[in-house]
Amino acid sequence: MRAVRFHRHGGPDVLQLDEVAVPEPGSGQVLIEAEAIGANAIDTVLRRGGSPWDRPLPGTLTGEVVGRIAALGPDAPPGIAIGQRVVALAEDAFADQSIAEADFLARIPDDADAAEATMMAMTGPLAYRLLETAHLPAGGAVVIHSAAGTIGHLAVQLARSYGLGTVIGTASSPHRLDFIRSLGVEAVDLTDPDWPAKVRELAPDGVDAVLDAVGGKVFEQGLDLIKPLGSMITYGAITTELPTVPAGALFGFRSVTGVSIMGWRGARPEAAHADIAEVVRRWQSGELRPVVAATHPLAEVTRIHEALDARSSLGRLVATP
Repeated sequence: MRAVRFHRHGGPDVLQLDEVAVPEPGSGQVLIEAEAIGANAIDTVLRRGGSPWDRPLPGTLTGEVVGRIAALGPDAPPGIAIGQRVVALAEDAFADQSIAEADFLARIPDDADAAEATMMAMTGPLAYRLLETAHLPAGGAVVIHSAAGTIGHLAVQLARSYGLGTVIGTASSPHRLDFIRSLGVEAVDLTDPDWPAKVRELAPDGVDAVLDAVGGKVFEQGLDLIKPLGSMITYGAITTELPTVPAGALFGFRSVTGVSIMGWRGARPEAAHADIAEVVRRWQSGELRPVVAATHPLAEVTRIHEALDARSSLGRLVATP
C-alpha cells in the first residue's frame, strides 16, 4: 500500500509516497481502509525538524482517518465489527490503510460527509475539552488563539453554548480575521504588536480563559490578560517555543493547565468517550459546523503542507486516497 514518509527534515518537498506493507492490527486495534484523512498542523513542525518533539526518521504523518474497518486485532472491544464506518486518530494516518486504537473510535453515519467527519475523533473533542477545562462562567470572556484553524474554528463555535459575554478569536491575516467574524465573534489581529490592548478594549476586566497553542511571547502576553480565578489553557506550541510560567504571574489566583487528548484519554477514559459522543451529537444536530478548506489526493500531500506552512487555510485540510 501507499504511505507518506519523509526521510529527511525540511519543507513540504521532503514528503513522498512510499510502498509499504499493510500493517497488522495489534491487541485492541483496528485496521481502517481510508476514505478521508484530516491533516494536523503539528506535523509541519515534526517535518521541519529541530523541535522538542522530533521523532526518528523516516517520519510519518498523524491525522484523523475516516473509513471502514478492514480488520480487527485481538481483544477488540464489543460492538466493533469489520465494515463499520468510523473515524479515529492514527499515528501513521496518511496512507491507504491505517492502524487505530479501537477504544476511541467514533461511529460515522454512512451518509455523513467524510471530510467533515475527520474532525470528530480528536480535533472536535479536543476543542470541547479545552473549553470544559476552562470552567467558563456565564457572561464571561475567552480568547481563542488560531481561531480560524482546525481546532480553533470548532472551539469558537462550541464556545457559544457556554453563555459567554465575549468570545475573541485571534488570527494573523485579513481573510482569517474575516472568517472569525463570520462565526459571530470578535476578531483580533495577532500580528499587531498592541494586540493585548485590543483584547482589553473588548474585555476591560480581563478574560476568564485563554486557549493557547502558539507558545512563546504570545503565551506570556495572554497570561497577563487573565483575570483573578481565570486560567490559561495551553495545548501546544506551534512556534516550538515552549511556554515557561513565572510563579509570580500566578499569584493573582491565575492558573495554567496543560491539555492533551492523549493525556485526557489516559486520565479519564470514560469522560474522553463522552466527549467524542457529545461532539458527534452536536455535529449531527447542525449545532457544530466543521469547515473544510480543501481536499487533495494523497499523492498531492505537499500541497496540504504548503498551505499549512503558509497558515492560509480556513478550517481543515483533507487528503483522499
